[in-house]
Amino acid sequence: MKIKKLFLQNFRNYEAETFEFSDGLNVLFGKNAQGKTNCAEAVFYLCTGASLRIRHDKQLIRMGADHAFIQAEAENRYGKVTIEATIYENKREIRVNGSKIAKNADLMGHINSVFFSPGELRLIQDGPDERRRFMNISISQTSPAYYTALLRYNKILDQRNSLLKDKDFNLVMDTLPVWDEQLCSYAAIIVKKRAEFLEKLAPYAKEYHALLTDGAEELLIKPDRKYEGDEAEIAKTLLHRLENNYEKDLRLGFTTVGPHRDDLDVTINGIDAKAYASQGQTRTAALALKLSEVQIFKALSGEYPILVLDDVMSELDLKRRKKLLGCIADVQTILTCTHAERVLYGAECNKIRIDNGRII
Repeated sequence: MKIKKLFLQNFRNYEAETFEFSDGLNVLFGKNAQGKTNCAEAVFYLCTGASLRIRHDKQLIRMGADHAFIQAEAENRYGKVTIEATIYENKREIRVNGSKIAKNADLMGHINSVFFSPGELRLIQDGPDERRRFMNISISQTSPAYYTALLRYNKILDQRNSLLKDKDFNLVMDTLPVWDEQLCSYAAIIVKKRAEFLEKLAPYAKEYHALLTDGAEELLIKPDRKYEGDEAEIAKTLLHRLENNYEKDLRLGFTTVGPHRDDLDVTINGIDAKAYASQGQTRTAALALKLSEVQIFKALSGEYPILVLDDVMSELDLKRRKKLLGCIADVQTILTCTHAERVLYGAECNKIRIDNGRII
C-alpha cells in the first residue's frame, strides 16, 4: 500500500501544494510550525476520515478560505485508488475513485495508515479512553463490521444513558431490556474483534520492545477483562452484567459495564506501565505498539500500511533511532523532523523541505 501523490489546497497553512512520495522513506523537514505535521495529518485524514488533532473539520480550512480540498493518489494490492475530501464550514464530501461515499465505513481500508507522534504517549500514560481509541482506530481500518458495530453501540449507549436519567421509573424498567438486547449484540462484536486484535498485538509488541531495549525490558499487553466464548455467549454474559448493575446504573445515571469501560493492562518487567513507567519507557512502549500495529495490518490485508512518524526521532537516542530505521525499511514512511541530517544516518530517502506551508 503506497501513496504516490498528495495535493493540499487551503488545508491548514497550505494554499496549494503537491507532494510526490517515494515507496520507501519520505522525510518532511524544516523549522517548527511550518506545516510538516499538517501534511502528515492530511494523509491520516484521507485514510480514516478523521483527524487525531481536532474535533471539528472546519478547523482544517485555511484562514480566509471557504473550503479545503485534499486528494491522494495511491496504490493498494487491488490497483490504483484516488481519495478526495472537500471540507466546508458545516459539511464535507469524500469521494473514492470519483464516487461520493455516504458513510465513513465505506472509506476504511482503501488506504491504511499508522500514525505516531509524541502525543501518542497518552496511549500508555492516560486513562482507558486513549487505549480504547487506539484499538478502535486500528481495528476499524481493517474491519468495516467493527466500525459499524462501534457506531451503533455508541448510539444505543447514548440512548440508554439518557433513559437512565428519566424520572419515570416504570418507563425506565420497561424500556431498558429492549435497549440492552440490542446493545449486547453490538458489544459482542466489539469485544470479539478486540480480543482477536490483542491476540496478534501482544507478541509483536513484546518482540519490538525487546529489540528497542536490547532485551533489558519485557512489555506485556493483555485485556483487563476476559470474555469467554463466541459472540452469542459474550452477548449473554454482557446482558447478565447489565441486569446485575441496574441499581448502580440508575443511581449514577450512566451505563457502568460494557466494552466502553474496558481497558488494557500494560506492564514493563511486571510493573504497571500506566502508573510507574518513566518518560523514556513510555515512549519506547508506545512506539513498540505502533510498530506492532504495522505488522497486524500486513497480516490482515496482505500489505503494509503507510506509516506516519511525526517528530519522533528527536525523542529517541542514537541507538533507538538506528533500530527504528531498520524496522521500517520495508514500509512506506512519512517522517517529519527539523534537521534531516541529524536523524537519517545515511539512510536512503526522499527529502522534502517545508517552509511556511510551501515545498522548497
